[in-house]
Amino acid sequence: MPQLDTSTWFITIMSMLVTLFFMFQLKVSKYHFPENPEPKLGTTSKSTAPWEKKWTKIYFPLSLPL
Repeated sequence: MPQLDTSTWFITIMSMLVTLFFMFQLKVSKYHFPENPEPKLGTTSKSTAPWEKKWTKIYFPLSLPL
């Protein structure tokens, strides 16, 4: 029964890892990442609901006078 020749496995695996590394670097280099990310300053629109114009107070049951 012939023996399995494993003399070329090391170079095959190493060349595969190097190739995968370079392919990954090429994929990542195509993306544009912002250098200084800053939060967006969005303007909030104020809704004009009729209950926002009135002053209301919420009473909790424990805060009511005895």
